[in-house]
Amino acid sequence: MSPRIRIILIGLAGATLLAILVYQIPAVKSRLDWRIDVFQIYVKNIIDPVGPVPTALPVTPQSITPTPQPTHTAVAQTLPSVTPTVTLPPLPPQVAMSSPPYEKQTPNNCGPATLSMALHMYGWEGDQTDISDLIKPVTGDRNVNPEEMRYYVRTQAGWLNLEYRVGGNIELLKRLLAANYPVIVETVTSLNPADALGPNDDLWAAHYLLLTAYDDTKQEFTIQDSYHGPDLTISYAQLEEEWKPFNNLYMVIYFPQFEEEMKNLLASNWDPNQNRLNGLAATEAAIASPSADAFDWFNHGSNLAYFSRYDESALAYDKAREIGLPLRMFRYQFGPFLAYFHSGRNDDLLALTNYARGVTEMSEEAWLWYGYGLYRQGDYSGALKAWQKADAINPNFFEDQAQKAIDLVQ
Repeated sequence: MSPRIRIILIGLAGATLLAILVYQIPAVKSRLDWRIDVFQIYVKNIIDPVGPVPTALPVTPQSITPTPQPTHTAVAQTLPSVTPTVTLPPLPPQVAMSSPPYEKQTPNNCGPATLSMALHMYGWEGDQTDISDLIKPVTGDRNVNPEEMRYYVRTQAGWLNLEYRVGGNIELLKRLLAANYPVIVETVTSLNPADALGPNDDLWAAHYLLLTAYDDTKQEFTIQDSYHGPDLTISYAQLEEEWKPFNNLYMVIYFPQFEEEMKNLLASNWDPNQNRLNGLAATEAAIASPSADAFDWFNHGSNLAYFSRYDESALAYDKAREIGLPLRMFRYQFGPFLAYFHSGRNDDLLALTNYARGVTEMSEEAWLWYGYGLYRQGDYSGALKAWQKADAINPNFFEDQAQKAIDLVQ
């Protein structure tokens, strides 16, 4: 072997060793793993595209169990009257809270990063890694639910509380900010084309934002965006449009000793059941409109599912699917899985969870409900594998749902 070739081989071996060592650096490994994962998904979808969200299978009267459903009025009569104890003052035209230290999200980590910034406004010391290590320990897990964020606050920052509700509006967001409460909202974002799943990707995804200020003269909020940057602005109109696909969900953190103030601010929305009734009334009005879209129907299905009105909920989800939903919708919202399971429509459950797994393979919720579909079909070994996959994606899965399912067949 010539000296020149020997030098080249030694250089290649050194470069390879250096690359291996650099890859072991956690920040580098995280970003490279993410890029590799995206590339593999893209290639897979060139070969076998996931296509649009499948429409519902035909439904016959015999396929729906005719169980009596509670009416809106009947549910309302079981709830306590929740009203403000004080008259709320007029809102100032502008409010600006001090912005927290900005935290750029790591891959798939907008939930923990946004929650981290919000917690810093209450004196918490930590970062997004502390949060994701508990509620999203696998980087490839692409979603964090509001329930998981609330769980983190209540168990790891117990001197604080977090509540989330649906059906929010601009006035309520401003009311909370004016009372010195930052607000987290779940909205739509458009992904970077480099993150596309395939050539026909709609690039639609969910994203958490932290609201820290508003200005009526400009009709805009100031937001802390873990992906795009600190102290950005978004118009009231744009926020309303991008908030709607997630049922206008909002989260607020507060000190438990100020719970009475929070009750006054949220008024009838303080009670979770009344909040859903308020949301149900709003979506009933929305779907009655000739301009009702897929998100109106989807939100209506979610509000019905909250009250265990699963047959009606499933039909509302059917309509949303018929109109057309973004391909990542079931990465973030799982009401249809619940509705199809409880209404006995197992073929729809399997079809939709199978589609969801094709879009987002690392989704513990999709695997959990896919397993329930297989279990109901009598495929117990398949169900066990699905639940084990869910457990592997998130070993700390909220309320150990995967492990409870596994116990059914072990």
